[in-house]
Amino acid sequence: MIKKKIVLGSQSPRRSYLLEQMGLEFEIRTQDAEEIFPEAMHPEDVPAYLARLKAKELESTIQEEEVLITADTVVIIDDKVVGKPTDAAHAFEMVKNLSNKVHKVVTGVTITDKKESISFSETTYVVFRRIADGDIKHYLHEYKPFDKAGAYGIQEWIGIIGIDKIDGCYYNVMGLPTSRLYLELNKFVNKGA
Repeated sequence: MIKKKIVLGSQSPRRSYLLEQMGLEFEIRTQDAEEIFPEAMHPEDVPAYLARLKAKELESTIQEEEVLITADTVVIIDDKVVGKPTDAAHAFEMVKNLSNKVHKVVTGVTITDKKESISFSETTYVVFRRIADGDIKHYLHEYKPFDKAGAYGIQEWIGIIGIDKIDGCYYNVMGLPTSRLYLELNKFVNKGA
């Protein structure tokens, strides 16, 4: 088990929920980090880069007995990073673009303590069936997924009625690759033990 005090550097209710479901006790500590990445960066490298940026913003607050977890999740379609929507019209276009296609969801995670940090990424492939415009509008109106990469939550109505299949970690699409995180966290806090 994890012996250090865990700090989650995220305000995401989904990430908090997933850590709780993993049986971990943690404190939330956040500081705004600009989520900007170099244009030439390979799309699959973006989430780990952003997770490291978030960790850098908080590393000075970490105490000796603490370990910090930061993460960033992006949707990648047609080799382009799809972030969070800017408004309802943008969200509609995002979900419509995902309809009847395969896309990748990549979550980058950084684990940091006073001495060092590690980063890793996990990729899940998601296949949406064709989704009618009316269904997209209903989803956006009822669930308002404007804080989510790709403008959707797999655990919400659109995921339940629209996702045909996934290849990879389901929880990764929610915001944390829980199984991999548990393994990496254990290795990180128990190194040398």
